[in-house]
Amino acid sequence: MIDRLKRLDSVIIFILLCFAAISTLVIYSATSGTKYDGLHIHNIVMFAVMLIVMLGLSCMDYRFLVRRLSVILYGSGIVLLFIVMFKGMTINGSKRWIDLGVMQFQPSELAKIFVILLLARILEQRNGEPLRFFRDLLPLGLITGVPFLIILEQPDLGTSIVFICIFIGMLWIGNVRMTHALSGFFGIAAIIGGMYWLYSANFGLFSKIVKPHQLSRIQTFLDPTSDPDKSWHVLNSIRAVGAGQMFGEGFKHGQLVQKGYIPYDYADSIYVVIGEEFGFIGSAVLLLLYFVLIYRMIKIVLTCPDLSGRYLIVGVISMFTLQIFENIAMHTGMMPLTGIALPFISYGGSSLMTNMISMGLVLSVKAHSEAG
Repeated sequence: MIDRLKRLDSVIIFILLCFAAISTLVIYSATSGTKYDGLHIHNIVMFAVMLIVMLGLSCMDYRFLVRRLSVILYGSGIVLLFIVMFKGMTINGSKRWIDLGVMQFQPSELAKIFVILLLARILEQRNGEPLRFFRDLLPLGLITGVPFLIILEQPDLGTSIVFICIFIGMLWIGNVRMTHALSGFFGIAAIIGGMYWLYSANFGLFSKIVKPHQLSRIQTFLDPTSDPDKSWHVLNSIRAVGAGQMFGEGFKHGQLVQKGYIPYDYADSIYVVIGEEFGFIGSAVLLLLYFVLIYRMIKIVLTCPDLSGRYLIVGVISMFTLQIFENIAMHTGMMPLTGIALPFISYGGSSLMTNMISMGLVLSVKAHSEAG
């Protein structure tokens, strides 16, 4: 066990400790003097516990999880999602959580890892050969599509989109045929183009197809000034990030954040706190840390001799990349506002647990690859 710990990527562990410090500092700024005061202490405790879990997972052989437990874990994840569907907690119109007493658990977060593990197992069986449509792509699409549709109905558009990104990223590295990739690309482009045309040409019909909350988010994305009440969150987020300018307004001195104009500034909207109080420099440092983290994971992929390990890490990279982009983009007016956490920075037990477990698996790939 000691030998495996010595083979862990020290740069990744250092970055995760930096994330813990940044997250705790920003959560403290966002919640100090509010009814959420003290969440930064909970955040420290969660990071400490999950760091132990991550190190424990890094010592386990990831191949056992991929080859022996992935089907069981995936099935368990689907069962949990159905439990949420029938007995879950509803908060702000979304039914995403199971009340465990000590915490509110969000199964959709863990489902992302379970999907990655099962996709890695199936892709490994092809041994790098081009993927076949009926024998490979359809089963892989079904595995991804089931949790995607269940989570979309919660409704949780932000998390459901992550599954699509995981699917695309793992297929690409899994040697999908170019004809299939192009067909999928043009199919998605046609759907998006068709929906935009319908929105512009026949708004009445479009408003009947999408749900009311989805329509509101699309409208505020395409024209944030069309309805100031509905776009209040987005407009304030853009103003706050812009107000930070180069060096920010200072720790605990963000005007919009400190005066309560940014909803969930300790959770999904935590990037706005960084942008307003630490400015472009603070945002750039955060993005640099994310870049180095992903770079280190890519290095592990390039040196890993085992296909399942490569696929697993690519799935994790796809998951993080989409979440980072989506969270920052939705607070700067580049994407519709959805509920999705900023990895390692936003407050949230389920999100942090998923992220740290993911990193534990990544570190396991590195440790066991070098062990042979």
